[in-house]
Amino acid sequence: MARIELSNIQKKWGAFWGVRDVNIDIADEEFIVFLGPSGCGKTTTMRMIAGLENPSEGEIRMDGEVMNDIDARDRDVAMVFQGYALYPNMSIYENIRFPLRMRGVPKAEQDAAVRRAAELVELTDYLDRKPGALSGGQRQRAALARAIVRQPQVFLMDEPLSNLDAKLRQAMRVQIKHIQRELKITTVYVTHDQIEAMTLADRIVIMQSGAIQQIGTPDEIYNDPANTFVASFIGAPPMNLIEGRLSGGTFEAPGIRVEGLPGAHDGQVTLGVRPEDCRVTAEGAHLGGDVYGVEPTGDVTYLTLKVGESLVEVKADRAYRAALGQGESVRFDPDRIYLFETGSGQRLR
Repeated sequence: MARIELSNIQKKWGAFWGVRDVNIDIADEEFIVFLGPSGCGKTTTMRMIAGLENPSEGEIRMDGEVMNDIDARDRDVAMVFQGYALYPNMSIYENIRFPLRMRGVPKAEQDAAVRRAAELVELTDYLDRKPGALSGGQRQRAALARAIVRQPQVFLMDEPLSNLDAKLRQAMRVQIKHIQRELKITTVYVTHDQIEAMTLADRIVIMQSGAIQQIGTPDEIYNDPANTFVASFIGAPPMNLIEGRLSGGTFEAPGIRVEGLPGAHDGQVTLGVRPEDCRVTAEGAHLGGDVYGVEPTGDVTYLTLKVGESLVEVKADRAYRAALGQGESVRFDPDRIYLFETGSGQRLR
C-alpha cells in the first residue's frame, strides 16, 4: 500500500523541541508502533505523517513522493483515535458509510463496502443501532470499520484502546492485528502501553523527550535494550537496575556480588537483570536481602527483596511464599545480565 520515509524530522514550538532528528523508513504493509511516555513526541510524529502538523525541518515521503505540502485530506490516510468520534444521531451503518459519502463513492458501491467493513470487525448484527446502544468495545470496532471502509494507503492509530478495560483491550489487540494482516495496509500505531507494542508491532520505535531511543522488533527491544530507559520501559515488572562498581569482571554493590562478567570496563556501572532471569536459591547466589513484598497472582509469584538501598524484583514459582522480613538469596542467569554506563545509561557491549 505505502512506504513511509521520515528524514531528519524536527518539530519545534518556540524554544521547545517536540521532536528531534527522527529518521525512520516504514516498509510497505509494516505494522510499526511508536511507544513512549506522555510528551515523548510519538503523537506529534504521527500527526506530522497525517498532515495535521507541519514539520519544522525534514521531509516526509510516501512511496517516494514528498508530502510536506500535501493537505491532510489528500494524503489517503485513515485515523482511529482514542475517542470513538462517532456521530451519535446516526446508525452504525451510516457512521461507517459517512467517509464514502464524503468522497463521492457511487451509491451502488457503498452498501457492499460498508457490509464488508462491518463483517471484518464483527458488527454485522449491529448496523441498525446507534452508538449509544453499543458497548465501548463495539463502538471502537465501529470507528475501526469507518477507517477500513475507505481502503486507505495508511492506517494511523492514536491510542485507540486506552478507553477500554483490560479484557476488551486484549480482544481488540487480536482483532486489529488480524485485520491489518488481512488488509495488508501500512499501519502506524501510537501507545504508551508496552503490552500493546510488544503484541502488535513488527517493529517498535521507542521515544523519549522527542528523540528515538531504539528501533527494533519486539524481540530485539526486549533482549537487546540500547540503554537503561529502554530496559526499564519494556518488561513487567521492569528490569532491575542496580548501581555498583565493576572491577576485573566482578560487579559489587551492597548485598550483591557477581563474578565472571565479560568486558574490560572498570568503574561505576549499572547492572541490569530482568525479574524472570532471577531464581530464588542459596546455591551460587548473587545477592541476599530481606523479603519486602510477596504478590501471588495465580500463575506466578512476584517477590520484592530489600537489598541495601535497592528493591529487587523476582518472578518466583507460583507456589512460593515467604514472611515479610525473612532473609532470602537469589541467583541471576549469568547469560542474561546487562551492563550500562551509570552516567549516560548507554549499554556497555
